[in-house]
Amino acid sequence: MLEFCEAMSQTPAFVPAELFQRLLQGLDEKQLVELAATVALENFSARFNRAFDIVKI
Repeated sequence: MLEFCEAMSQTPAFVPAELFQRLLQGLDEKQLVELAATVALENFSARFNRAFDIVKI
């Protein structure tokens, strides 16, 4: 899963089909969507905060 998070965090984001298929061996589609949404939200938050020099505590 960490590999997926790192792939989604690259610029531009790139998740190879092989990685996606490996994740589906341990997660169902709903869980994978939830994981992707969480990673996307954290990436959005981190980039927004960096743009405004906001530090999360």
